[in-house]
Amino acid sequence: MKITGYAEYIEEARKRGFSDLAIRNSLLEKGWPLNEINLAFNYLQTMDIEKMKEDIKKHPSEKNKVVIYLDDEILFMLEKRAKKNMLTLPQQIEDVLRRSTLNQKGKKNTKSEKLDDNLVGLFSRKKQDQKRRKKIIQKRKKRRKLEGQKDIKEK
Repeated sequence: MKITGYAEYIEEARKRGFSDLAIRNSLLEKGWPLNEINLAFNYLQTMDIEKMKEDIKKHPSEKNKVVIYLDDEILFMLEKRAKKNMLTLPQQIEDVLRRSTLNQKGKKNTKSEKLDDNLVGLFSRKKQDQKRRKKIIQKRKKRRKLEGQKDIKEK
């Protein structure tokens, strides 16, 4: 079977709602060679990219859209994080991408930062946690000194 035949099979399975991981696992169980499976997925990815390039030429306003294929485990973790942050999944993914580009090389571009990023910095518990840790450490040291003095007095 040619790579395009494999690709057609994968596309059909995707249309039926199967994830790429499930498709890959089932093909491996059926004895398909791993390198041919990878070639078929790469072929489909290349075709998707070509299709997106054509769509962008036809509709220039579509260039700010991104398609990401995520593993089920990563998707689950992102959904959990989005729920915790009271965001939708696309908003959470945008937030992760925005923050990673802002923190790139340790430089922040304050002009492009969103208001919520500034608020997170202002209300961050990081500094409070550091102060709290220092206080706990100081209290432990004092206790140890007092316990040491009690031991000396008792002797």
